Amino acid sequence: MTTAFYHDERCLWHTTGEHALIVPVGGHVQPPAGAGHAESPETKRRFKNLLEVSGLWKKLSVRDAPEVTMEDMLRVHTPDYLKLFKSVSDAGGGNAGHYSPFGRGSYEIAMVSAGLVKQGVDDVLTGAVTNGYVLSRPPGHHCLPDASMGFCLLANIPIALEAARAKHGPLRVAVVDWDVHHGNGTEAVFYDRDDTLTISLHQESCFPLDKGAAADRGAGKGLGYNLNIPLLPGGGHQAYLDAFDLLVAPALRAYKPDMIVVASGLDANGVDPLARMLAHAETFRAMATRIKALADDLCGGKLLCVHEGGYSELMVPFCGLAVVETLSGEKIGVVDPLHDIITAQQPPADMIAFQRARLEAQARALFG
Repeated sequence: MTTAFYHDERCLWHTTGEHALIVPVGGHVQPPAGAGHAESPETKRRFKNLLEVSGLWKKLSVRDAPEVTMEDMLRVHTPDYLKLFKSVSDAGGGNAGHYSPFGRGSYEIAMVSAGLVKQGVDDVLTGAVTNGYVLSRPPGHHCLPDASMGFCLLANIPIALEAARAKHGPLRVAVVDWDVHHGNGTEAVFYDRDDTLTISLHQESCFPLDKGAAADRGAGKGLGYNLNIPLLPGGGHQAYLDAFDLLVAPALRAYKPDMIVVASGLDANGVDPLARMLAHAETFRAMATRIKALADDLCGGKLLCVHEGGYSELMVPFCGLAVVETLSGEKIGVVDPLHDIITAQQPPADMIAFQRARLEAQARALFG
């Protein structure tokens, strides 16, 4: 079995300008003392560093990839958006949408990030690797066809899937998004299509504020092929396991995909500054274990995880390590340093039961 890890140092050179978390510096907003913008390269760099220092790196097939082409991007994005993105990037940076600042050169770096995902999808489909993890940056799951959004500058996963379809023909793909924020961009691209099942597990009303409702099920040919699973803030470890067992697994089994892609945001961790979900590294290990078993059962193990959000420099490396360990079948023995604390902070039994009842009601409505 070969587990690939896709990485390019250039992805860590994408800049977001001077911010305090997500707010531009200026007026009464003081300059930050540390990294500045939440979407910092340090979370990704520290994740990669932990893979290397732990020894897991040596057990992976580490790969890079060429950037995507204009043809690749135009299958998903409008010409006007790509023109605007490049012109703003060339002029020194700014914004081409909503909450998505970038600097000079970010256009080309985004093409590298999407290229890593494109290569990962192709390698998994052709059997060059068994599965893989792509350390993509900038992320992609909020990006719309005609605008950047939520730190995302290109729709990495849709670009990769459409490139794969252009090369290999029709494909049924399931995208499971466990980023704590709703995967609105991926949803928007495939909302009226039945060749991609989009599933998003997310903190309810976190970001975007008006997206991610359970009632949003797709449109036209895509009706029934979009599944939103909003989770209550503070739902914790058990909420994710219940969501997988009650909703994600049955939906995947009914769909029978040719490949599963995970939008692997790691921001549901218990100390993430942009969420309130109380997950820990073992939560991500448990989800990865479930999705890997489903991939083995349904599509010959064809599984690719694509990095999205995650803003705690402490926790992202440990949550990411747990996912990559699971993909590779290796157990290095690195311990999440906050596991005991976050475990002690889990919600009480009555809240867990209330969240489970909500998920059970959603499952009954979907599956009978």
